[in-house]
Amino acid sequence: MGHHHQHGQGDGHGHGHGHHGHTDIDWAELAEHLEEQAELFEPLNRRAAAWVAERQPEPGLVVDAGSGPGVVSTLLADTFPGARIVAVDGSGPLLERARSRAERLGVADRFATLEAELPEGLAELEYPADVLWASRSLHHLGDQRAGIAAFAERLAPGGVLALVEGGLPARFLPRDIGIGRPGLQSRLDAVEELWFGEMRAALPGTVAEAEDWPGLLTAAGLREATSRTFLLDLPAPVSEAARAHALTVFRRRRETLAEYADHLDPSDLSTLDRLLDPDDKASLYHRTDLFVLAAHTVHLARA
Repeated sequence: MGHHHQHGQGDGHGHGHGHHGHTDIDWAELAEHLEEQAELFEPLNRRAAAWVAERQPEPGLVVDAGSGPGVVSTLLADTFPGARIVAVDGSGPLLERARSRAERLGVADRFATLEAELPEGLAELEYPADVLWASRSLHHLGDQRAGIAAFAERLAPGGVLALVEGGLPARFLPRDIGIGRPGLQSRLDAVEELWFGEMRAALPGTVAEAEDWPGLLTAAGLREATSRTFLLDLPAPVSEAARAHALTVFRRRRETLAEYADHLDPSDLSTLDRLLDPDDKASLYHRTDLFVLAAHTVHLARA
């Protein structure tokens, strides 16, 4: 659902990167969706990275913790032309895509990958990081407080941790779309909250933790914790890439909802089916009122 996977990251409360769906996630299968989403979200990520660069203009080492296929890792290489970039992820196939992307974009000479599980795999880094970027990877760790502490430990003195968590659920359609009961997206968000809670509950060693990200950064001994939210605003009429993203998000939601059908009105399920039917004029394939509006929050703190 979402996280989109949002989750791109573009859906759910920040877990829209499309990483979700089932709790044991086949990341490689999702590579294409993750790439598509991150490319769509590039303007947002570029502004977020520029904000990080205001705090840390000339890092020697930038680490992307939970890099996936490396779309943001290579964007960080662009933002920090003097830095060495290390993309860290638990999935070898995704890191392969990151490496070929770095080659394609001409930054392979200062780009490395580390196949390792977060957070303990960060101990394998040879040097402390001047910037550690963690976008929606923390909420996949059972113990998020321990995760932040592990991130903080890998920072060089004065190094910056940039944590992307939270934000707002993405919006794709007006409240009343002319079919079904108005307000469908809010009701889908409520089911996504349930799904996200169960995803967290099923993680190994999961710990219930209030999601006070600046508070958790401060508790880990970091200073100057501050947050800023960045907007992705793609108004109607959208590009084919944005339409494809919306379709992927709604398709994944439809799969997830099969498990939560009892939490939704049957009319909402039939509306969702119509939105996904290429032969239906009211579907996402044909709608002229489709847009993408998403907000991701970045929490920054310094070692």
